[in-house]
Amino acid sequence: MKIIVADKIAASGVEYLKNRPGIEVVEAYGSSPETILELVKDATGIVVRSETKITREVFEAASQLKVVGRAGVGVDNIDIEAATQHGVVVMNTPGGNTIATVELTFTHILCGARQVVQANASMTAGKWDRNIYGGIEVLRKTLGILGLGRIGSEISSRAQAFGMRVVAYDPFLVSSRAKQMGVEAMELNDVLKVADFITVHMPLTDSTKNMIDKTAFTMMKDGVRLFNCARGGIINEGDLVEALESGKVAFAGLDVYANEPLAEDSPLRGVRNLVLTPHLGASTIEAQESVGLEIAEAVAQAAEGGVIQNAINMPSVDSKTLEALSPYLHLGENLGNFLQQISPDRVDKLKITYFGNIIDFDANPLTRRILQGYLTNISGENVNSVNAPTLLEKLGIECEVTKSNGESDYNELIVLEATGSDGGTYSVEGTLIGKSGMPRIVHINGREVEAAPEGIMLVIENQDVPGLVGTLGTILGQNNVNIASMSLSRNHVGGLALNVINLDTAPSEKAYQEIVSNEFIKSVQVVSL
Repeated sequence: MKIIVADKIAASGVEYLKNRPGIEVVEAYGSSPETILELVKDATGIVVRSETKITREVFEAASQLKVVGRAGVGVDNIDIEAATQHGVVVMNTPGGNTIATVELTFTHILCGARQVVQANASMTAGKWDRNIYGGIEVLRKTLGILGLGRIGSEISSRAQAFGMRVVAYDPFLVSSRAKQMGVEAMELNDVLKVADFITVHMPLTDSTKNMIDKTAFTMMKDGVRLFNCARGGIINEGDLVEALESGKVAFAGLDVYANEPLAEDSPLRGVRNLVLTPHLGASTIEAQESVGLEIAEAVAQAAEGGVIQNAINMPSVDSKTLEALSPYLHLGENLGNFLQQISPDRVDKLKITYFGNIIDFDANPLTRRILQGYLTNISGENVNSVNAPTLLEKLGIECEVTKSNGESDYNELIVLEATGSDGGTYSVEGTLIGKSGMPRIVHINGREVEAAPEGIMLVIENQDVPGLVGTLGTILGQNNVNIASMSLSRNHVGGLALNVINLDTAPSEKAYQEIVSNEFIKSVQVVSL
């Protein structure tokens, strides 16, 4: 498999990939978009930083692509929607550069309190302006943190060590967590009103774009100090320049910008009380080494079908959970495929219910595999665990997932139900049996059976009359089709029976028609797994 390293990462990360058996590494640093489009045609994975754009066109050109890894946090340069639609996992390294970004942010905060950068420029120019470059202490000042995730939390602990009061806005922050961290949780407007220093640590989304604008500045204290080492575009740069020049904002520090690199003629460059750095958040030796190796390991594992970590567009799963769920993944996929083949073409709803020990785990990976199996034969696109939920939604099929504490005849049980547009309900239930964990279908449409969900299967509903099983065997034998196993179920003597037959090969059209034409046969379905 081919892994493209499109942007420079730590040498240890590249070497890790090169040393993995079966992986061909293509170092394509600084490649044009046209070159990337050509290289990805047979690529399994791509590693980028922030320079290379992975657009919809890239995903459309890369039919074998499984994973895109971002050595860093932000994924603005990757079309996540297109990746998901094409079944490509997008991963980043949220932890590798945390400390580097935290320490740079705090450097900006301290430079905003004490005019170190401006004083240095004055000294370099041969001056001695002690009376010009006064400052303030951070002790007992209020720091407002917008976004209390991994980085915001680390900023909080350092600020408290400096004796600052910390207030924070985060739409996902619960009061108990804030209390545990010694932080006062507030609404955004309240943070803006009380903070002496404000630092931004939120992702760039439709709701956070230009979140700090002219209106926000009017709520702030006069002489507030503002910093952004998160994502460019959250602070409106034009409004910031006005606020700095008017004195509303005493000092500011930016490491990120709406458009990067920052234009030579940007108004930001001429503001005296503003410190600018060229996106240095992750630019430490330790961070570069960490994120480079981390993303290389993650991309290799995902490309080889292993554990997926720090995925942006699907749930990540730890190795322990994956190991516990692993025996059920293949079962779930086959059950989903089986259900689709015994259901009508038009289905309004799928219901997945888990019983037994499965409910103790994060079943999201299993649910996705079930949906993948269900969609395998009906989706016009390549379907996998990444894009299965999206493709199901596009078909207008509702999906309900339930974990039940109800009683079951099995230690673990997966129950799938499909509600057809005709109002009918179709179902299949499966489990693992024996010490070796053999997958088995144990119910079909409420009828008890025991059949291996594999290969070619005949699902036949017939009247319970003597000799019919022998007739079926004769028809199949005369057409050179060998029976691997058979499971019989009937509701009562002489009533309706269900035959599930595992075959070594698919029956010919002639054999199929002979079976269908039998007067005691009510329905015949050929299932291929």
